[in-house]
Amino acid sequence: MSITTQVLEVSERHWGLMLWPAITSGLLVLLYAPVLRGLAVQWTTDPDYSFGFFVPMFSGYILWRQRGRLLDKETRPSNFGLLVMIGAICLLLLGSLGAELFTTRFSLLVLLSGMILFLLGWEVLRMVSFPLAFLTFMIPIPAIIYNQITFPMQLLASRLASSWLELVQVPVLRNGNILVLSSYSLEVVEACSGVRSLMTLISLAFAYGYLVESRRWVRCVLALLMVPSAIVTNAIRVTIVGILAHKFGPATAEGFLHLFSGWLIFLSALVLLFLFHRTLRYVLESQKEAVHA
Repeated sequence: MSITTQVLEVSERHWGLMLWPAITSGLLVLLYAPVLRGLAVQWTTDPDYSFGFFVPMFSGYILWRQRGRLLDKETRPSNFGLLVMIGAICLLLLGSLGAELFTTRFSLLVLLSGMILFLLGWEVLRMVSFPLAFLTFMIPIPAIIYNQITFPMQLLASRLASSWLELVQVPVLRNGNILVLSSYSLEVVEACSGVRSLMTLISLAFAYGYLVESRRWVRCVLALLMVPSAIVTNAIRVTIVGILAHKFGPATAEGFLHLFSGWLIFLSALVLLFLFHRTLRYVLESQKEAVHA
């Protein structure tokens, strides 16, 4: 084989390696520019998903940490990825025709999976599975599911707050998610149900678990524990607001104190996350010592 032929073959492989990523990246930008723009707008305007900007940043950070392993990994492109990409485009079309935002947004993750599989192979897809799966937290859940979750959490938070207010001798009458005090009616709205902090706490629990905990089941337990934490801490917030309104008047239940109590309770839930993890590690280490003893 002549030197000229070898140079031509190397050049063809080089252009091939550049061509497919360029085509797939162009496809991504062309098809999903409106979807990405809509996501950014919702993250900016919807308080429930204001943490959405954090999600792709954290996924990018994980990929940056793994850059050495990814660059050293041998790539074995799979044509099955092309079928996955076609399936993602079909999901995009179905979601667009049905005006279903969740489907169109989720199809982006399917397309990314197909691109990685088509260009790099199964092993690379497995290596980036966590940062890719973590991107699901940036997609708001469908409204039908959101409503099914929110109202029961409102009722539970109001029930807990009512019991705790009675415990501290604050007269209260609960009517569904409305707490009627002597001089003020306190409604446990969606924002006070815990669902707003719940999605943020679960995503933070997975991020925290990935960084500091190698056992996957412990990561999942930490994320699950955020569900009762969000409900209980928000019920505590409603209780505190109710006590303030009873003692100092309705004005204290609104404005700065109401906002400050929200941040304080959220920080308390984060502290609970760290305590849960420390407790789990202590229990596991104690069991290991008992086994070896």
